[in-house]
Amino acid sequence: MIKSQFNRYVRDALAKRQRKSNIDEANAVIDVFVEAIKEALSENDEILLVGFGRFIKKQVEARNGINPKTRQPIKISAYMQPRFRAGIKLKEACNRKEKSKKP
Repeated sequence: MIKSQFNRYVRDALAKRQRKSNIDEANAVIDVFVEAIKEALSENDEILLVGFGRFIKKQVEARNGINPKTRQPIKISAYMQPRFRAGIKLKEACNRKEKSKKP
């Protein structure tokens, strides 16, 4: 799903809560959420949204690699990698089976 499709979901969700919204408002909500996650991860190690999931930073160790163009060995520096672990409610929602309709 791309941002414009997600925007449509956000607008629909706002409309269901009896709040009129437009594209700019939905974009603002998405942008604020994404910026808040980025800023919080840069300052902390973890963000927990109960029922949704957990955003964490994980250390990736330095290692040796190969430049695919020149085939020369290179050193890859250590860095922090953002990760997401889905919460139980999100996993359940993703794995929910549709009830079969009886004829």
